[in-house]
Amino acid sequence: MSNGNRLLLIDDDINLCKVIGYQLEKQGFQVSIAHSGKEGLKLFESRQFDIVLTDVQMPDLSGIDVLKKIREKNDQVIVIIITAYGSLDSAIKACQLGADDYLTKPFSQEQLRFVIGKAQRLRELQQENIQLKEELIDQHGFNNLISRSPKMEAVLKMAVRVAASDATVLILGESGTGKELLARAIHYNSPRRDKPLITVNCPSIPDNLLESELFGHVKGAFTGAIKDRKGKFEMANGGTIFLDEIGDLKFDLQAKLLRVLQEQEFEPVGSSEKIHVDVRIIAATNKDLEQLVREGRFREDLYYRLSVFPITIPPLRERKEEIPVLFEHFLKKHGQGQTFRVEPEVLDTLMRYHWPGNVRELENVAERAVILAQDNRITMDCLPPSLTRQEKTTTLSGDALLQEEDLSLENIERKVIEEALRRAGGNRSKAARLLNIPRHVLLYRLKKLGME
Repeated sequence: MSNGNRLLLIDDDINLCKVIGYQLEKQGFQVSIAHSGKEGLKLFESRQFDIVLTDVQMPDLSGIDVLKKIREKNDQVIVIIITAYGSLDSAIKACQLGADDYLTKPFSQEQLRFVIGKAQRLRELQQENIQLKEELIDQHGFNNLISRSPKMEAVLKMAVRVAASDATVLILGESGTGKELLARAIHYNSPRRDKPLITVNCPSIPDNLLESELFGHVKGAFTGAIKDRKGKFEMANGGTIFLDEIGDLKFDLQAKLLRVLQEQEFEPVGSSEKIHVDVRIIAATNKDLEQLVREGRFREDLYYRLSVFPITIPPLRERKEEIPVLFEHFLKKHGQGQTFRVEPEVLDTLMRYHWPGNVRELENVAERAVILAQDNRITMDCLPPSLTRQEKTTTLSGDALLQEEDLSLENIERKVIEEALRRAGGNRSKAARLLNIPRHVLLYRLKKLGME
């Protein structure tokens, strides 16, 4: 990466170029000089520069034309315009066309040093930003998503394919399965990777503020709106917006979101002015949207617009072959790279557990184990009671049920339903599927047993 000291000076005043070039070389710059706009562009195309300092008034090609050509090829190089006779008109026009700063003739050595110093700092910030983006892309790459099961491999293959497109993605899965990680990987492996990724957790924002949060507002739109404010969609322009837990979005806001999907435009709260944006939408939910549609709580047209490319992440209990490698990964993450020795009994316990909290719960267990580990050994004592209790009792087993004093059919049914709901994380539709019965039958049994 360049240290930001490669500078191209373009000016038809030969003597001025000698003076400026000498001063800049004393400051540590590698200076290349051109005495015309065309000569300067040839040099620019043949070498790499960090800063371009160009005069406006030149016989063959003006500095404004040079600026336009440079910006067509490179929007990162710093361009400083030199204007004559104290006129600001050319400087203003140049800045509107993408110049980063300007100098007005005649200027002192101190003024030159000040403007060039600003340019160097700006270039350093640009390079730091590029490096941070590269680190983000590396950090959120698909290679960092651990997969050892055929189901998860299929998910990642679908995600890789959709990342290259602009299609709207709907990520489905239970809480804790890694929906946000997958959304980030899709964004940072897409053509929009250099643009913003804005995340909105729909349930975490109060209903009365969510519309303003998404679409912004104008001053005076409501009590407390003391100035105009951009919404998340405007902030995400050119990039991606990730709407987490979209199933909790208010019904009246669903219509506005549908309009953004269809028209790529919206109106801030309190304004009639339309704002056009270019935003890719990735949504996620742990709810059964089809069921919400049937219940009239989610718009059918929005559901079909969101589910252009649905991806379902399987729960951890359906890809248990990943548990050992995930557990080792989390131990290293929270143990600052240390290696831990995991007792076989611990791994057996992890593999038998049903993981209602999925990967997030597994990470919490690993973090706890790191804190409690002695001599870098992970023993049963490092596991939380919720895991160790299962070694003493076997829920839903015939032997366990026969040991119950109350062996009534109603009691057994209640225990079976309770276990199914626990395994489904409270989701009744999933619990019904586990029990292999229609959802309405489960609702009827819950009501009859007083378990609503």
